[in-house]
Amino acid sequence: MNEMALLRSIGTTLEMIKWEHSIFALPFALTGAMLAADGWPRPLQLLWIVVCMVTARSAAMAFNRWADADLDAVNPRTSARAIPSGLLPRGFVATFTIFMSVLFILAAAQLNRLTLWLSPVVLAILLLYSYTKRFTRWSHIFLGLSLGIAPAAAWIAIRGALDPRILVLTAAVLFWVAGFDVLYACQDAEHDRKHGLNSIPAAIGIAGAFWVARTMHAIMLALLLWLVHLFSLGVLGIGGIAAVAALLLYEHLIVSPKDMRRLNAAFFTMNGVISVVFFVFVAAALLLKH
Repeated sequence: MNEMALLRSIGTTLEMIKWEHSIFALPFALTGAMLAADGWPRPLQLLWIVVCMVTARSAAMAFNRWADADLDAVNPRTSARAIPSGLLPRGFVATFTIFMSVLFILAAAQLNRLTLWLSPVVLAILLLYSYTKRFTRWSHIFLGLSLGIAPAAAWIAIRGALDPRILVLTAAVLFWVAGFDVLYACQDAEHDRKHGLNSIPAAIGIAGAFWVARTMHAIMLALLLWLVHLFSLGVLGIGGIAAVAALLLYEHLIVSPKDMRRLNAAFFTMNGVISVVFFVFVAAALLLKH
C-alpha cells in the first residue's frame, strides 16, 4: 500500500509540474549553448544545463501551483489540479519547490562562478511570475521573461560572461511565450474579471487579445531575423525562421476569438514543435559552418 501511495504521489507530482512541457524552453536554451560554443558544447556542460533547466522549471511550476492553490480552487478549469483536489498537500508542494531550487543552485555551481551567483536571480524571476497576475495585465511578459532568460543563461554557462547578441534570442523567446500565453489566457477572461485577476484578455477582450498575440509573434519573427544576421547563420537560419513562421501561422489559423476548441493543441503541441524546429535549423547551420 505504501509503495502504491508513493507511486501515486510521484505520478501526481509529475503531472503537477508538467515535466514534458520543458520542451518549450529547453531547445532554446540548447540553441543559446550552441551559439556560445559555435558548435556542440562539452557533454558535461550540456548535462548541467539540462539539469538546471529541468530543476528550475520544476521549482517554478510547483511554486505556481502552491501560490495559486486558492485561485485554482474557484476556477472550474483548474479546480482538479493537485492541491485544490487534495491529491497533494500544500506542505509537500512547498517542500518540493525548495528541494528543486536547491538542486538548481547546485547544478548552476557546476558550470561556472557567474552561473552560481546569478542562480538566485533566476529563481526570483521564475517565482515572482506567479504573483504578477495579481497586479498587472502584463503578466504574460513576465512569463515570457521567465523562459526567455534560458538562452542567455545557457550562453553564460558556456562562456562565463554575457554577450549582448544573445539577448536578441532572449527577447524573441519572451515575445513568443508572451504571445501564446495571451491566447491561453483567453479561456479565463471572464473568470479573471470576476475575481480581480489581471490579463490582456480580461482587460481588452478576447478579440483584442488575439491581435496582441499576433503582434507579439510578428515581433518574435523580426527578432529571429536579426539573430540570424548577428550570428551569420545563412540560408539554414532563414529556413528555420520560415518554418517557425509557418507553424505560427498554423497556430493562429486553428484558433479564433469565436472558436477556441483547439487552443490546447495550439498551445502545447505547436509550441513544442516550434522550439525544436528552430533548434534543429540553428544547430545544422552552426555545424555545417565547420
